[in-house]
Amino acid sequence: MSNFIAPEIKKFVAWDYVVFALLFLVCASIGVFFAIKERKKKTSKEFLVGGKQMSYGPIAFSLTSSFMSAVTVLGTPSEVYRYGASFVLFFLSYTIVIIFTAELFLPVFYRSGITSTYEIWYSALSPFLNKSIITDDSHTLLFHELFLLQILYTGIVVYAPSLALNQVTGFDLWGSVVATGIVCTFYCTLGGLKAVVWTDAFQMVVMVLGFVTVLIRGTILSGGSTKVWEDAYEGSRLSIFDFDVDPLRRHTFWTIVVGGAFTWLGLYGVNQSTIQRCISCKSEKHAKVALYLNLLGLWIVLVCAVFCGLVMYSHYKNCDPWTAGFISAPDQLMPYFVMDIFSSMPGVPGLFVACAFSGTLSTVAASINALATVTFEDLVKQCFPNLSEKRSTWISKGLCILYGALCTSMAAAASLLGGIVQAALSIHGMCGGPMLGLFTLGIVFPCVNWKGAIGGLLTGITLAFWAGIGSFIYPAPPTKTLPLELSTLNCTLANTTSLLTTVAPTAAADRPLLADTWYSLSYLYFSAIGCLGCAITGLLISFVTGWCFIKTKPCYTRTQLSEQGQSRTLHPREGFTQLLPPSTKYRKKNFTTHMSTELSCCHPSLQSQQSFSMLQPCSWPAHHAERQPQAPGLLPAPWGR
Repeated sequence: MSNFIAPEIKKFVAWDYVVFALLFLVCASIGVFFAIKERKKKTSKEFLVGGKQMSYGPIAFSLTSSFMSAVTVLGTPSEVYRYGASFVLFFLSYTIVIIFTAELFLPVFYRSGITSTYEIWYSALSPFLNKSIITDDSHTLLFHELFLLQILYTGIVVYAPSLALNQVTGFDLWGSVVATGIVCTFYCTLGGLKAVVWTDAFQMVVMVLGFVTVLIRGTILSGGSTKVWEDAYEGSRLSIFDFDVDPLRRHTFWTIVVGGAFTWLGLYGVNQSTIQRCISCKSEKHAKVALYLNLLGLWIVLVCAVFCGLVMYSHYKNCDPWTAGFISAPDQLMPYFVMDIFSSMPGVPGLFVACAFSGTLSTVAASINALATVTFEDLVKQCFPNLSEKRSTWISKGLCILYGALCTSMAAAASLLGGIVQAALSIHGMCGGPMLGLFTLGIVFPCVNWKGAIGGLLTGITLAFWAGIGSFIYPAPPTKTLPLELSTLNCTLANTTSLLTTVAPTAAADRPLLADTWYSLSYLYFSAIGCLGCAITGLLISFVTGWCFIKTKPCYTRTQLSEQGQSRTLHPREGFTQLLPPSTKYRKKNFTTHMSTELSCCHPSLQSQQSFSMLQPCSWPAHHAERQPQAPGLLPAPWGR
């Protein structure tokens, strides 16, 4: 029980509920608008990827809003308040991630004409599945096990802000959880990807507006920006550049920049939600511009969140609400601060809650849309390849409803996890790291065979989950994770007497051997562990199973594409020589494209170096009829040599 008297903090009033309700009303209205506007376009492609006619502006806003969720709005200021402003170093991580995504991963997915990121692996692996113990069902199960973790992450995004806001503002917990699920499912189902993207753009504006409002008011009450900066310096909140290489330290320069880059690259580079938005752009150039504009948005939101944390510290430097017991969890600091400084301004707290839930709505909507897309493309279309467009659209909408219900229900499981930032990034790392390693193998190391790919993926998943679950069961020792000093010097003491007691530390014998080493790794390294484990194991298995023992020369192709009288020379990696015969005819809409290829390589099946120069049609396997590339592009390595 607290020995301090908590100041009186008002709860939500009518105007706050009105402002908050307007957010949900506008989001639902956008879904209705696109449902009416696009009612004559009843194709599944239009519903799932917006007909691939989106421009870079709304996509950039959507990407930023989707990945800067309520976890950022509530969790990042709390992290800065307790641990310092080193979180701002994530701007370096974001920069690295966006460059790699735009220049390495995006061209692969955009040019291959896929809708689901997993289609590309099915195309590469399925011709060889009957030669191994792997089946289509096990392949599908392998990837969709990771989607269960995506649903759990969405549950965190729904539950955590609802809980924090409930305990501080009095806002009903399960009412906000259910309302979030219903509204997201509503506009996802009615309007498809276009509704999601434009709603995200609106929510991005609300998010930034909420941050700016809190920053202005908080800075004024703290005595100005100079005073905020001085308080942060005196409280050691500006010690950003900690170059300690100890991987057990929670946040250092290396854990944030290196570990954070791996974590966010798994989110941006190979994540279905990101790729689905990028391939919905009208051109690859638009997709790249969207990614780089999104980087600017990430910087803006990050800086706003970090400065909110510093302003909050300046305000509470002599009376920490968490240490004093005014709140029950650090994630409640930001809403407590808002209710404190805006208690005399009805409606403004509602704007902040709208800001937090804007992040929640955008992330949940992105997850629902991505889950529905992958399920439809990788499961439904495989089982029922002859579905009509009308029926396909209705099934896609039904999947949105299903996943909306699942994500909302999963909010209960999220209550078992700790701080929302660490929990969210841990799950991203455990899931995204192995997938990042798998895609990297296919794109960067074309010599890897299917045995190496599958073995590497399983190894990466095992290592990442071993470290992640171990850290959850056996948390790192306090010396590695202690927050900076917090004071209750000016808090008002209650008129009670209490005894201070010391709790005996847990005996070292109670912790297993790996508890203070492997299980104590910084949560930001989970993705790096999964990625590197997958890549290294994949290369080693491929080496052992034969490719390194075959003396080959790399294949070089010189390809000319003629499309409506235009021709160009393709980059050597743009040829389909790994998966298709050297000459292929592509059919797209009402015109035909011929690709003339001269191939020179030394392949085991050819016995000696040969050259080809021919122009003839090439049939695509029957089970890939719907997967024909729209134009010559990149595909990953043919893991079936």
